Amino acid sequence: MNIHLQNAGKKFNREWIFRKLNYQFISTQTYAITGPNGSGKSTLLQCIAGSTDLSEGNIQVENGEWELRNKKQENNSQSFSIAAPYLELIEEMTATEFLQFHQSFQSLLPNLTVDEILSIVNLTKAADKQIRYYSSGMKQRLKLAQAFFSNVPIILLDEPCTNLDSAGFQLYHQLIKNYTINRLVIICSNDEQEINFCTTRLNIMDWK
Repeated sequence: MNIHLQNAGKKFNREWIFRKLNYQFISTQTYAITGPNGSGKSTLLQCIAGSTDLSEGNIQVENGEWELRNKKQENNSQSFSIAAPYLELIEEMTATEFLQFHQSFQSLLPNLTVDEILSIVNLTKAADKQIRYYSSGMKQRLKLAQAFFSNVPIILLDEPCTNLDSAGFQLYHQLIKNYTINRLVIICSNDEQEINFCTTRLNIMDWK
């Protein structure tokens, strides 16, 4: 599945965050979007996901036929998963309940149970504990589990190793290695450890 941006632009009030962005993200490739803090990396990722509308231009998602999504983005949640610091977990749920709830509207990868997924991200011992009692690192592991194990062709990651320790970074790279084959991955980050495997890098400042 490919994503094609055509003259894409986003502004808040009178300030353009990015503009005249023409680019095609190719299925099965890994991309890093870089740029200074506050430069608009996260905004671009949200526009790609369809959670924020473009101010001008179009985004096309190739899924057999070209599906046009213009300024008023359509819900394309079955194509994308996303993990980002600004996305909240349902903290009254346990990790098991959260993934089961998520599975009710977006299927998980086949041949893996919720228990097996929690084992892979080292949350088995906390599987039945309410998420509000998790450390920040444990919450990030759960966000990564939701993103990587959703059965979707496109994974969007914004600063994916936020709050992770060295073991968490190792887990992240294992997830990239084992669960992104034949999937499109787009990562917003300036951290070399998060993007050192990416085949292509884009600097958001090129579209200011």
